[in-house]
Amino acid sequence: MTEANAPERPPHERKIHPGSGRRKAHAFPKGRQLGRAAHDEIRDLLGDRPRDRDLLIEHLHLVQDRYGCLSAAHLHALAEEMKLPMAEVYEVASFYAHFDIVLDGEAAPAEITIRVCDSLTCEMMGAEALLAELPARLGAKVRVLRAPCMGRCDAAPAAEVGHRHVEHATVDSLTAATAGGNLHPEMPAYQDLAAYRAEAGYARLADCLDGRLDVEGVIATLGESGLRGLGGAGFPTGRKWSFVRAEAKPRYLAVNADEGEPGTFKDRYYLERRPHQFLEGTLIAAWAVEAEAAYIYLRDEYPAVREILIKEIAAVEAAGLAPHTKVHLRRGAGAYICGEESAMIESIEGKRGLPRHRPPYVSQVGIFGRPTLVNNVETLYWVPEILSKGAAWFAGQGRNGGKGPRSYSVSGRVREPGVKLAPAGITVRELIEEYCGGMAEGHAFKAYLPGGASGGILPAAMGDIPLDFGTLEEHGCFIGSHAVVILSDRDDIKAAARNLMRFFEDESCGQCTPCRNGTEKAVKLMSAATWDAGLLEELAATMRDASICGLGQAAPNPLTSVLKFFPEDVR
Repeated sequence: MTEANAPERPPHERKIHPGSGRRKAHAFPKGRQLGRAAHDEIRDLLGDRPRDRDLLIEHLHLVQDRYGCLSAAHLHALAEEMKLPMAEVYEVASFYAHFDIVLDGEAAPAEITIRVCDSLTCEMMGAEALLAELPARLGAKVRVLRAPCMGRCDAAPAAEVGHRHVEHATVDSLTAATAGGNLHPEMPAYQDLAAYRAEAGYARLADCLDGRLDVEGVIATLGESGLRGLGGAGFPTGRKWSFVRAEAKPRYLAVNADEGEPGTFKDRYYLERRPHQFLEGTLIAAWAVEAEAAYIYLRDEYPAVREILIKEIAAVEAAGLAPHTKVHLRRGAGAYICGEESAMIESIEGKRGLPRHRPPYVSQVGIFGRPTLVNNVETLYWVPEILSKGAAWFAGQGRNGGKGPRSYSVSGRVREPGVKLAPAGITVRELIEEYCGGMAEGHAFKAYLPGGASGGILPAAMGDIPLDFGTLEEHGCFIGSHAVVILSDRDDIKAAARNLMRFFEDESCGQCTPCRNGTEKAVKLMSAATWDAGLLEELAATMRDASICGLGQAAPNPLTSVLKFFPEDVR
């Protein structure tokens, strides 16, 4: 299937770059009057919920969940109810891929929407065939859309019917899912509050709140353990907590659960199994920095996790386990850029997820302009266990100089993909052989992505480098969120790099020219039969040097990796 005839996301299912000319020519009629019926519907829907500005995205979700789309009338009514300019409501709604805006004269979307993941691993496992065959099989009653990574790379190809995920999807299984009519997420079996407390869960939090543990001792233990930020940056956790504590009050905590890096699914793995270990770590972090509130920002692609957290956060509060802070769960709306900490904070505040210029850093000026600690889900997950078992227990589990266990999300051409809890510093060869059952039948190891879409691509000949922070940078790559994708001799390296660049093109927020135009130009150049290596290298350098945030700076990594390590594939 060629890119030209593949199903494409409609304008509100993909990022719209400001000024790019790709936005539909929507225009509100002059003198638009507020409809009484729509206003009554919005008022009834919101009920006694606050109309605070930072809840705009939450309220947009309420409207779409109830009515299946965001109509012009409802957007106008929501703006009136929240005392916001209509333009501000529209610009936020149109920024996020999961909001379906239907303006006057436009048809509402089909009742059922199937999103088929077209990220790298899913493409390798047959996503393009699904996208080609599904429209003809299902007809006009079902809308079929491309979608970026859903965090289910170990079960590729993945798709979502309504809010229900289908793993190892086929045309038949997706057809059956639409006929079944169950569009709600399938709830996994997980450890609830009672089960977690039965194994001494929340004991370390109690030690903190009751004074048996002091903040300085907790931070020192985390420092000795070697715990680092496991969302990608790898910054030492204890040191970050100290930085935020040094700032003036009030302070906040933001938890990054927007796990959108293609190839990454480890946070979902823990949240769907042991949510309370994560929540205890969150509450300890809030205690340590004296955060008045903790905001958990969860990607919209994890609806089952959202249901779990809604229930279990309420249980924690009812049990009196969080007297020192207030936990808020915020729902993303389909924007990879919101994995960048400042863009996430903008979204928590109910705005478009545009990265901020720095300095100041979010530890100084974060949520609502106040000092904010930002931690990843897995980072917080390990905190209670480190405090229970000690720094030496955690630090002693590494290999090849690494410290601690690491959760590697492994997908691609291996027999047994999944989340592999392995020593930090393990090599990819060791990971494949010791934890993944070897390569898939009939496939020979050719290349690997050590850190998801932005971490670059390395050849199998470099498969003995420890997978850890600081070990890959000299080769133009990095470990990032520990998302390892294995490619074989049957995979097209150029096509893989092009898939990754298409992802970055689509997910660029459009705020800065080097990223917005650079990713688009790179996709065009990488679609040629022969790559213009010199021009691509020049473009990559410009994107790295001039982009505002890590998306544009890291987007060229797969491209430059292929030029450097796979010259024969480029020719």
